[in-house]
Amino acid sequence: MTLILGLESSCDETAAALVDNGRRIWAQRVSGQEVDHAPYGGVVPEIAARAHVDRLTPLIEDVFAEAGVKLADIDAIAATAGPGLIGGVMVGLVTGKALAHAAGKPLIAVNHLEGHALSPRLADPDLRFPYLLLLVSGGHCQLLLVRGVDDYRRLATTIDDAAGEAFDKTAKLLGLGYPGGPAVEHLAREGDPTAVPLPRPLLGSGEPHFSFAGLKSAVARAASEAVHRPADLAASFQQAVIDCLVDRSRRALNACPQATAFVVAGGVAANEPIRAALTALAANFDKPFVAPPLWLCTDNGAMIAWAGVERFAAGLIDDLDVAARPRWPLDPSAEAVRGAGVKA
Repeated sequence: MTLILGLESSCDETAAALVDNGRRIWAQRVSGQEVDHAPYGGVVPEIAARAHVDRLTPLIEDVFAEAGVKLADIDAIAATAGPGLIGGVMVGLVTGKALAHAAGKPLIAVNHLEGHALSPRLADPDLRFPYLLLLVSGGHCQLLLVRGVDDYRRLATTIDDAAGEAFDKTAKLLGLGYPGGPAVEHLAREGDPTAVPLPRPLLGSGEPHFSFAGLKSAVARAASEAVHRPADLAASFQQAVIDCLVDRSRRALNACPQATAFVVAGGVAANEPIRAALTALAANFDKPFVAPPLWLCTDNGAMIAWAGVERFAAGLIDDLDVAARPRWPLDPSAEAVRGAGVKA
């Protein structure tokens, strides 16, 4: 048995978990920061970093206590080393380095995106490489062919804003507070998704990528007119995002007949209407649709620990001088994409 401690601190969730190579989660803790950031309508990096400093050590102590094991009993420590808010990333990575050094254990520097990309394999032991992944979150919107651990081919990315970022901006415009994604989804249940005409950027385009900046601007204009019910605007916005995600994913599925499954991961994957639309798309291609449980979609320590399990098994160990990285593409060989705000 291989037992890995995973640490996550790339944005506004502080998390720790113990996971073994048999997919057993021995213990996990997640401490959110919604109350800290709510007055600002979004994540404030300095506040997030300070919260990670205060919370990470108690969470680690809690998971060891619940699991009934000690630091000496684990095989390695996996910590997010990027991408993300650099202050928060440094807190988790430095903590992981200190524990690894003190206990003489290997350190595994995990790409946060790889944590999301491999998390469906923690929940589904039957998921095999290669699979097509839609990674959709607050900071990223990508389509990747996951060929194996540390082996990714990027098919598409966002040339400006990510889908989750658009959800948060829409929530702020509608006065729904933070976090925005769940709030918009909840309000959209009461609205008409056809009530407000909104653009679908790049829909039907031969270009494979995503774009949500124009949709954000259109929502802002519609909100300023004050002639639409907030629920209708939320529902119309959500449907526009769904249409874009389905259209771009359809293009990728056509390009990847070798994919064993169509997989979605990342915080936006917790949105039920989005899941339903992607499930139907996968069925049209006769592909299994795989999505992690809702709790595993948002940032957590279990996904980092599981990525650590997979990397440890592949012999991918890191030196203690590994650096924290605010940006870290899963596919470094991918061609550059137009757009000043491109998320690699």
